[in-house]
Amino acid sequence: MKYIVGLSRIIVGVLFIISGFIKLNDPIGFSFKLQEYFSTGVLNLPFFEPYTLAISIFVVIFEVMLGVMLLIGFRAKFTVWSLLLMIVFFTFLTFYSAYFNKVTDCGCFGDAIKLTPWESFTKDIVLLVLIVILFMGRKYIKSIFGPNTKRVITVIALVLCGVYANYVLNHLPVVDFRPYKIGANIEEGMGVPEDAPKAIFEYAWKFKVDGEDEIFVTQGDYPSVKGEFIDVETTEIQKGYEPPIHDFTIEQQGEDFTAELLQEPKLVMVVAYDLRKSNKPVFEHIKKITDNAIKKGYKVIAMSASNDEQTRQLRQTYDLNFEFYFTDETTLKTIVRSNPGVLVLEKGTIKQKVHYKDLENLEFK
Repeated sequence: MKYIVGLSRIIVGVLFIISGFIKLNDPIGFSFKLQEYFSTGVLNLPFFEPYTLAISIFVVIFEVMLGVMLLIGFRAKFTVWSLLLMIVFFTFLTFYSAYFNKVTDCGCFGDAIKLTPWESFTKDIVLLVLIVILFMGRKYIKSIFGPNTKRVITVIALVLCGVYANYVLNHLPVVDFRPYKIGANIEEGMGVPEDAPKAIFEYAWKFKVDGEDEIFVTQGDYPSVKGEFIDVETTEIQKGYEPPIHDFTIEQQGEDFTAELLQEPKLVMVVAYDLRKSNKPVFEHIKKITDNAIKKGYKVIAMSASNDEQTRQLRQTYDLNFEFYFTDETTLKTIVRSNPGVLVLEKGTIKQKVHYKDLENLEFK
């Protein structure tokens, strides 16, 4: 039992640290995922939505700290109880998402590792078993460190988590796992390879034959049946290839300008997914930055999911010399974790991307 507990302790501790740190790298992204869970269509807890960022930061730091405390053997009883309660809650959440198909990605490992709902649930079941082993054998959780050393390590870990969280919140994630990272080409990210697997669907056709309902299953062809057609049910039995970027458009008045704008040799994108939530005074600085870019031959556009009235009012207030285009809100949130944020592209390739607090770092050649 002692060795089983020891192995379980290492696996659980390391996994909690990795999982927590990946989300700590992008707490805003994790807060968006929590908004999905709290929405009326999932857990129906909308009163939590205004606090998702604070909850996100607390959860990811607590997750990292539990991993550290488990590995060094600090406050073993509190740590194991906390791990057990947390994994029971997460297991319920992932089962609910998988069974009712509510949230297609749990966000357990942020954007670094995408898991399907059932894969997430399976992962949590394995962790639940390991944590139950730790709970039953918690007397074997010993430490090679003295009490004071354990306290110092715990405090240092907590301070480092706090400093790191503060940095990524005021700038951008240190490691960008999304398909819109610097160096990525958006057009290439939307492409589908010729040999990519295609989706396979199964069709269950219902006919009334000689007064009785009969089901005929095909993979697309209309069955040759002498009877009265009643209904057909379609089931996807194999998912097709989905490109990393599959929901990116730049539209204006219902017209799609994506292909045209992604060929611009010098393009500046000002991204503000929701102007009601944007830090609007920043647009005074953006005005100066973009005017300078225009003088140096750059085409400047803004992308938002806000309506025409909101964009028109913002342009007038800050005398902005660029037009707004419509892009899906979720896409804009994925592109840059800043509202607003600014990107510089060269024929669809992202060369620079900054938080609004780092606008002075932009370079226009």
